[in-house]
Order: sequence, then structure tokens, then C-alpha cells
Amino acid sequence: MLKLHNTYNGQIEEFKPIEDNKVRMYVCGPTVYDNAHLGHARCYITWDVLYRYLKFKGYDVTYCRNVTDVDDKILKKAEKEGKTPEEVSKYWYGKFSDSMKALNNLKPDVEPFATKTLGEMISMVKDLIDKGFAYEADGDVYFRVKKFGKYGSLSGQPIDQLESGARIEVGEQKEDPLDFALWKKDEKFGYNSPWGVGRPGWHIECSAMSRKYLGKTIDIHAGGADLIFPHHENEIAQSECANGCKFVNYWLHNGFVTINKEKMSKSLGNFLTIDDLLKNYDSNTIRFFILTNHYRMPVEFSDKALTSAQAGVKRMLNARKTKVNEDLDITQFEEYKAFVEAMDDDLNTSKALAVLFDLTSKANKNVDYAYTLLYKLASTLGFTFEKTMISEEELRGKLENISRELGENFNSMDEIIEKRKAARADKKWDVADKIRIALDNAGILLKDSKEGTSWELK
Repeated sequence: MLKLHNTYNGQIEEFKPIEDNKVRMYVCGPTVYDNAHLGHARCYITWDVLYRYLKFKGYDVTYCRNVTDVDDKILKKAEKEGKTPEEVSKYWYGKFSDSMKALNNLKPDVEPFATKTLGEMISMVKDLIDKGFAYEADGDVYFRVKKFGKYGSLSGQPIDQLESGARIEVGEQKEDPLDFALWKKDEKFGYNSPWGVGRPGWHIECSAMSRKYLGKTIDIHAGGADLIFPHHENEIAQSECANGCKFVNYWLHNGFVTINKEKMSKSLGNFLTIDDLLKNYDSNTIRFFILTNHYRMPVEFSDKALTSAQAGVKRMLNARKTKVNEDLDITQFEEYKAFVEAMDDDLNTSKALAVLFDLTSKANKNVDYAYTLLYKLASTLGFTFEKTMISEEELRGKLENISRELGENFNSMDEIIEKRKAARADKKWDVADKIRIALDNAGILLKDSKEGTSWELK
């Protein structure tokens, strides 16, 4: 049975969906004003794996991940670049989508935009005002934090502790320093509302979109650990007060990516963009690096760690390939059971990867079921085999064509790689070039690294 760590109570709990086999899952999406970075990769690969694994276990999953396309950061970028907020958000959403696709993340079932859900946000704010949980002050609307007795339960911060650090900023007309904005007056970039021209606060966006697309109570709400307070704490308060019921059954949070022991973030200026990473490492390597660590733990970024991940993923994806047997009942094998046991234990991906390495070794020893099992389980974690996937018959045909072109009989790619290695060692550059050209004509690309030479289909 699947067990997950629930941030709300700090316990690992058996996962039981609200409705039979259906899972409603919400993940806080990007604010689209700049390039996505490795921290985003960690977050969205983590929840992509959860989404894939839930489907692998047979659940009917609705995965909703929002897009924040109205925000202070977007407005500042628009003013700086002389563009409209819509132009900025549209451009950077496109870039974000490209990055997610490059990382082989599945697209969510629902991807709502904040600006397309304004009616639902306004409706929720009105409900909160009508119930006495919120109040209007000169075009702004604030949530009365002390009216919600459970405030601070997710983050484990008592109200008195929160009060000591709360401040009222210039221009704010709060009843209490703890109160947070549901709606902000903004006559320049705002939208019409019962309280004048303005725009939604960040927290109300997720509450409204989650309610619209998944319902008042959902199974899973996930995101980065940096969102626990205040974002997720505020979501709980406004959702439960507006809806009159529990908001989320399982709160899941992934750990930070750190560089030199500091959280990676745009504000600290120590972030690496996904685009830059993909210039040096492929998506499988980045995914492997992230999944080597448990999702709740911090991940320390370094080139050494990514190089190690690169070697690990090459070993796995260069396992001896056979035709994938789609009819094979993979549940009968011990390796399958070990994989499921690892993943059921709060998504223990490092143990799951150990199972994949065991299958890699068995595939290389011609164990008949091993490659099919490796392919299916690795695909469940989001690894892509497309560039290396080839049937024995197709490989045999390529080897025959290469042998014919070089005038020598080769029975495996390893033999060809060794022949090229020997030619280069003896400085027989003409022989090495002929081998490279023959491979190129066969649609095979060699990749040299300090770990050795690997091959893949173009």
C-alpha cells in the first residue's frame, strides 16, 4: 500500500483517496516572468513522478497545476521592458512549457491561468466577506487570520510567534498585522470587482482554481517546502473558511536545491536555469540526479554530482536491449515487487533506482525478462529510452550494414567501439574516421566521455 509523508501532521500515512480509485491532485505552478531553474526542475520532476506512479498503480488521476500570470513580479518586468503584463506572461509561459517538455515531464490534465479564473476568485472573496472572515479597506480586501483557529497548523507556528514578526506596511489598512491580502487595489493593471479596480492576492488564486477544477476537498496538494508558509497556510485558512470543510487530505512538499548549502533562488542570484543545464546534461541525467535523493531532503547541486548521475543513467540506458514484451506480466517478478515496495514507502526513489540497476545487470547477462521490466519501471519514473531503444532485429541489420561498409564482420556494438578505440590508440585516424562515418550512415551516434564510449540512435 502507498504511504506518504503528510506535512500537516508530520506523519507517514497510508494513502486513501476520497473517492474510490479517483485522485485529485493539485500542484502550485510557476509565476511566469523568467526562466525556470533547477529548483523548479526538482519540484516538477518530483510531482511528475508521483503523478506517473499513481497512474502506474491504477488510479484515475486528475492533476491540476496552475499558472500565475498576474503578479507583482510580472508587472515589474512589463514596466521594465515596456511590454504589457500579458505579453510578458505569455512569452515566459511558453518558455516554461518548453523546459517542462525538455525534462520529459507529463503535461498536467488541467493547467488553469489565474487571469482566466478571476470570476471564481471574486466569488470566493465575497463568500469570505459575507461570512465575516474578510473585510474591505479602501479597495483592498484582507483575511482575518485570528478568525481561523487552526491558523499555523501546517507550518507548526503558534499565533503568538507569528505575531511577533508581523508588520503593517505603508499604505496597508489592516485590522491586524497578521491579516493577508485577498484582493489588491490596482487602478493601472487591475480588473473590475465589487471593491473597485484591482487584482487578486497570490494565495486566493490557488484556492479558487483548486475548488473550480478539483472540488472543495482534494486528496493531494503538493509543492516546494518554501510554500508551506505563508502560501499554503493561507490557502488552508481561506479555503476552509469559504467552503466550510477540510481543504486537503495530504500535504506533500519537496526539499530545496542548495548551492554551497544555500537554497537556490532567483532572489539570491545563485540559480541555474534549466536551459543552461540542458546544454551540458540531458533530461535523463537531471532526472536521475534529482531522484537519487529522497524528495523531502535538500539536494546539494554540483557538477560532480551531475557527472556521477550522468554515468549512472548511461549505465542503465545502455543495458543490452531486447524487444519489449508488452504481454509480459511484470507483477510476477521479485524486482517488480521490490520497486513497488520502495515507491510505496513515501516515494523512495533511491531504492527504486537500485532495483533498476539490478535489472540492468541482469539484462546485460541475457536474463530474458530483465529488459522489459527495466524499460517499464524506468519509464514509470519518467526516464526516456527513445534514443537508445532498438530491437535485436534492427540492431542486427545495422551491424550487417556497418560490417559490409567496413569490410569486416562485427557481432556487437562493443566490438565496433573497441575497434575504433584501438585505431585511435594506434593513431590510425583514417580507420577511426571510416568507423565513425559507417556508424553515422547507420544512424548511430557515439559519445565519448571519461567514463568511456556509449552509443545511441540519432
